[in-house]
Amino acid sequence: MSKDKGFWPVIFLTLVVIVAIVALTLTNGITKDKIVQAKKQAVAEMLATLFPDMQSFDYDEESGLYTLLSGGEPIGHAFMAHGRGYGGTIDILVGVKPDNQSLQGIKIIAQQETPGLGAKIINSSFLDQFKGVGVDEVDLSRNGGKIDAITGATISSSAVVEGVKHAIMKELGSQQKGGNS
Repeated sequence: MSKDKGFWPVIFLTLVVIVAIVALTLTNGITKDKIVQAKKQAVAEMLATLFPDMQSFDYDEESGLYTLLSGGEPIGHAFMAHGRGYGGTIDILVGVKPDNQSLQGIKIIAQQETPGLGAKIINSSFLDQFKGVGVDEVDLSRNGGKIDAITGATISSSAVVEGVKHAIMKELGSQQKGGNS
């Protein structure tokens, strides 16, 4: 008899695990499309802050490049950049004008910089410096560029600038080389 009593808990536990797996699978199926739609809406809102005239956008998954459209015509491009700041990774959305020669602007998506110092990278006084800057002029002013570092937050300022510069070289450098061949 003692052998039979040890068998039922195993069956019960197996049934509980199967029910949990089925419930999680169903929940994932129900929420998956909503999550994808919410992410797309969030991206559209961020892109619209850089390109107010944008009506729609196309996304190339292979290159990570967004093409912003108004009336079916391209009005610019956008892509993600990442910098290594004092508090960790800084995620940046970079907008480029249609000629790929100057910036439309940048938006900080996520950052963990020191409040009151490095976190000032989200302030318009810093971000507005990137508007209209030539892609080859993105650097700190002390290095001959057009961007002034935030006082007391040189690491954070440098991280944003270096992240943007690297992303420009990666995203636009390959396009410009391909276009000149």
